[in-house]
Amino acid sequence: MTQPPPPPNQPPGPPSNQPPAGGYGAPPPQPPQNPAYGHPQAPQPGQGPGYGYPQTPPPAPAQNPAYGYPTQPVQPQPVPPPSGGNGGGMFNRAQWQIIAAAAVAIVLIIGGGVGYSVVKGDDTKNEAKNSTGGTSGGAKDGPAAADGPGKEKAPAKVASKVAFQLPEPDRDDLMAVYGSWVTDKAYVKPGANSVVGYDVAKGTPLWTTDLPGQVCGASRHVTEDNKTAILFEATKRKAPKFYEKCTEVGVIDLNTGKLLWSTSVKGDGDQKAEFTEVTLSGNTVAAGGGLRGGGAFNLKTGAVLWKPKVDAQQCRDLGYGGGKALVAVRTCGEYGDQTTTIQPLNPDNGTPLSSFKMPAGVDDARIVSSDPLVVAADVGDTGTFGISDFFSVDAKTGKQLAKISAPGDTYEARCAASDGVEGCQFVVVGNGRLYLPTAQRFDERTNEIVSFDLATGKAASGRADAGKGYTSLPLRMDGGNIIAYKTGPYNKGGQVVSINGATFKQTVLMENPGERAIRDVEAGFTTSGSEFRYAAGRLFISERLLGKPRDDDPSFGKKYLAVAFSTAD
Repeated sequence: MTQPPPPPNQPPGPPSNQPPAGGYGAPPPQPPQNPAYGHPQAPQPGQGPGYGYPQTPPPAPAQNPAYGYPTQPVQPQPVPPPSGGNGGGMFNRAQWQIIAAAAVAIVLIIGGGVGYSVVKGDDTKNEAKNSTGGTSGGAKDGPAAADGPGKEKAPAKVASKVAFQLPEPDRDDLMAVYGSWVTDKAYVKPGANSVVGYDVAKGTPLWTTDLPGQVCGASRHVTEDNKTAILFEATKRKAPKFYEKCTEVGVIDLNTGKLLWSTSVKGDGDQKAEFTEVTLSGNTVAAGGGLRGGGAFNLKTGAVLWKPKVDAQQCRDLGYGGGKALVAVRTCGEYGDQTTTIQPLNPDNGTPLSSFKMPAGVDDARIVSSDPLVVAADVGDTGTFGISDFFSVDAKTGKQLAKISAPGDTYEARCAASDGVEGCQFVVVGNGRLYLPTAQRFDERTNEIVSFDLATGKAASGRADAGKGYTSLPLRMDGGNIIAYKTGPYNKGGQVVSINGATFKQTVLMENPGERAIRDVEAGFTTSGSEFRYAAGRLFISERLLGKPRDDDPSFGKKYLAVAFSTAD
């Protein structure tokens, strides 16, 4: 049965793993006129229903296993068509299917004023050809990437298997489960009023750290000895109230699960400061995003180092970017007439080291990288998915080095307003370049990863073609290499590849099973609403936000908090 076309300006969903309309091998549908791209944005904290709610009558309650223990790995067997993940915005899975089956658009890839045209590579010599069909459009044996070799190496066998699945925690309403981390021994993920460390290979619980309330924020950065920062609510949620203020900051040891310290600070009144995001840099934990101030804390002791001040010009810190350096995004002025400034900080006392004023019309910004300093913004509300341009900035002087035009309808990078100052996905910085995935090409349902020089803003030579039916999304840098996740076509699983940042040579690190049951579980995690972690031959995909529980119905399929794939025997 042919799926109906989307209504005008309806955004297509994430790449589908279902057969193309008309059957396998049928010609692709014609592109719609004046298509508009879009993925739903995650709701702001405290928003009401909408995310994850089925549009069809809800089915009967699911019988979930006790939370905290993994289920048996998925066995290949016929299952109903996938109905979507809990994590990718305001649409449910059934809606994604309809949208994904509709026609997608042909886009002209134009970046930084330089036209980008697709050039076919030599498949017969492509290192990633064995399973992707993708090509590397750069020099095959060119210079090594500037940031050096990576640590991730291809295993003897790239075919993976499902290592474990983690069931969704019991809940009565929406639940945030932000954050996921991988150590040598543990995969760590927030649960219901807790953080749980699971055996990295088996998924069995190693430790559980109970909290007074739900995790409501988490740093993506981890110290060398596996410590990270989290935010959590001060009390447990109770019906009919399913929201508590996010006021507590803490540091947790990912090796042992020990909460090393937790604290809160007063805002600009007598109430506790509320936070929406937290990061760390060096020995400093910085929490921000709230209307009642923020705070910076000593990583080891929890002592308050400094607090941003709201002055007469109504200036306040929206939040902070961490990692190698600490950077504040600061706004001044009344709503609708705000100016935004990017300030690299001394992490010990909060003193600005330099200042870069964003162009007029920017009332928000995202830190893609703190060192080198790269900022994403929507200039004049003209972009899509929170992006119209990237800015490369000299952190020492506060001067702009380059501006890279990269609207969200042309590239697959995402910077949702609800995801905070460090919330950009699928864009990475390394080797003096900015690496971006292009929007999906309609002709082969594929895309490329391209790059731009941070010093000049010009498009750099070379590309990494995802291969027909695949969409390649950069996750992180590994030395000078890009670690990318590829969503698969309707009859294959996803992949993880390593891409040389200079030559664009691709090496397959993992290829997930193509059996229908396993593909449906993998595809149930939408790219815009999930967290992807890859390390040492293991891929972990988890939800960031869980919708209100719905009754059990085979048409929706079973849902998981996280799924793990492994190439280990």
